Amino acid sequence: MAWHLTDDVETFHATAGEFLQARPIEHTTLLTLVDTLRRRGPHAYGPLDPVFGWWSTPAGRVAGVLLQTPPHPMMFSELPPRAVPAAIEALSGRHLSGVNLTADAVDGFSAGWRARAGVRAHVVRRTRLHRLATLTPPPAPPPGRARYAGPADGALLLGWLLAFHDEIGERRPDDTPAKINDFLEYGGVVLWEDAGSPMSMAIRSRPAAGTVRIQIVYTPPVQRGRGYAGAATVAATQAALDTGAHDVVLNTDLANPTSNALYQRLGYRPVEDRVIVEFTA
Repeated sequence: MAWHLTDDVETFHATAGEFLQARPIEHTTLLTLVDTLRRRGPHAYGPLDPVFGWWSTPAGRVAGVLLQTPPHPMMFSELPPRAVPAAIEALSGRHLSGVNLTADAVDGFSAGWRARAGVRAHVVRRTRLHRLATLTPPPAPPPGRARYAGPADGALLLGWLLAFHDEIGERRPDDTPAKINDFLEYGGVVLWEDAGSPMSMAIRSRPAAGTVRIQIVYTPPVQRGRGYAGAATVAATQAALDTGAHDVVLNTDLANPTSNALYQRLGYRPVEDRVIVEFTA
């Protein structure tokens, strides 16, 4: 059993693609990352080369993967217990800004990496993946209507996306304009309008192995508390279902009880918990 590392997305896709597609709900983010890197090139998320890896059994079966698009944290799939300390060994000497692991594996990796790399670690965010069971719109939706965003909304989307990353404490992505163009290309942004003015947005991913993820839901602070976020989420979810998605998923920040309660009311149910850890010198 061993980790195999590469910087080539096609090699990774050919080797680990079947493993990822076998559990598209749990692997939704990894599938999106691989799809984007294959479509937009290895530097879609930044100027540094990505890192891919897979954990193989003695029989050659892939049983876990890792993926990093520097400077973002390295993301791991669910891992067999022996793969966690082996990953620390395999990655020794590399710079890791942070990691994104399932809740059952994060403590072991974090402790091992602190000892190996001589760094400090702190938890940035605890998240929960949810899967749609039955879409349940609110009984009294807010005034207004949903519409797809278009090129004329580019400046609005840029401002809202940057505000979203600032609010959750994430580094502003360097590729935000390119992301917006990509979202608009496949109709991935739903806006909720009231009296002709956009009040909230919900962004969904491209389908990957039959699964679509609601990636970002954002409402400016002054417009919150009126039901716009729920209405935008329902509209984006229905759009995903209408385009043939077998499953619709989303991630929530466990520190935000309001959004967790909202999405459960809309019909989303918990699947797995993850923890994002940042490493500093």
